[in-house]
Amino acid sequence: MASRRITQNRTSPKRQLRRDDSREFRDPRLVSSTFSSAKKPASPEAEESKTKQKHWQAGTDLNTPASVWKGFISFGLVSFPVRLFSAARAEHIRFHMLHKQDRSRVKEVLYCLEEDQPIDRSDIEKGYEVSKGEYIIVADEELRKIAPPTATTMEILQFVDSGEVDPIYFESSYYVAAEDKTAKPYILFVAALQDTRQDAIAKIAMHNREHIVLIRPFENGLLLHTLFYVEELHQEKRNETPNTKYSVKELDLARRLVNLLKAPFQPKDFKDTYRENVERLIEQKRKGQKITLVKQPRKEPVTDLMDALKRSLESSSSPTAPGAADRPQTRKKVTGRSRAA
Repeated sequence: MASRRITQNRTSPKRQLRRDDSREFRDPRLVSSTFSSAKKPASPEAEESKTKQKHWQAGTDLNTPASVWKGFISFGLVSFPVRLFSAARAEHIRFHMLHKQDRSRVKEVLYCLEEDQPIDRSDIEKGYEVSKGEYIIVADEELRKIAPPTATTMEILQFVDSGEVDPIYFESSYYVAAEDKTAKPYILFVAALQDTRQDAIAKIAMHNREHIVLIRPFENGLLLHTLFYVEELHQEKRNETPNTKYSVKELDLARRLVNLLKAPFQPKDFKDTYRENVERLIEQKRKGQKITLVKQPRKEPVTDLMDALKRSLESSSSPTAPGAADRPQTRKKVTGRSRAA
């Protein structure tokens, strides 16, 4: 791999961008959509045609979700083909960036500082900075050639008790789909994990890194969680736990409060209130209505812990207490005597 030195000249005042010009050439620049030298974005029809062509070349259905990885799970001398599909993604309300003066759309443009002009994505290459302004150029083909075997095969390294791995290590979740719907090894592997109450630990290379992963049974199938490595946990950010004593009565009240709020976890019972408030804000502004403001609660340090616990029990048991409507309802078991009544 050859090294290349890239120098950066100051841009001319007439083309000086609003962002910090000290960034490297590969960083995107925010430029108004009317910027003369920037390429216009492709039309929706062109983008749709390009997407259909990619699916046709790959031999996949346009309505089928795209897999993020395709390969094998190796279990002893048994291996079977699988695909990974993203299991979850945070949903956000997306805002477009607009120019304050004329409210025209603003887009990201790859900008070369040395040539003082936008460049196409095809003109970009990867560079690792070894010293100021000096880069080692690495091609995508070189990265593919040095990929470990885990780029195509997940080798099971060990099994652990279900629930043994602390959730702090969990990063992302993926559905593990059998490549063949009648794949017996896949079904057998799921059954073995369910019967032994074990989760599998393996390694997989994807998204330009090798992950340690946990594979567990999930609704008669498999779910995969990528895990953080130990050095990726920010242990230095942990604070020391206060060394404070409490009374038996305080613990009893706290335990009663926990039991009062205890309920089965029902994900559908929880809503993103912030998202709902933003949607309401947008709708009210669209209709020219007055914006509904949300009053933030004032919290003060607790001076009398016993009194605070007692008042918490009283307010939590009241159906008209603040937040009671958003709280999941505790589901009580119905006894045979109650049914008969």
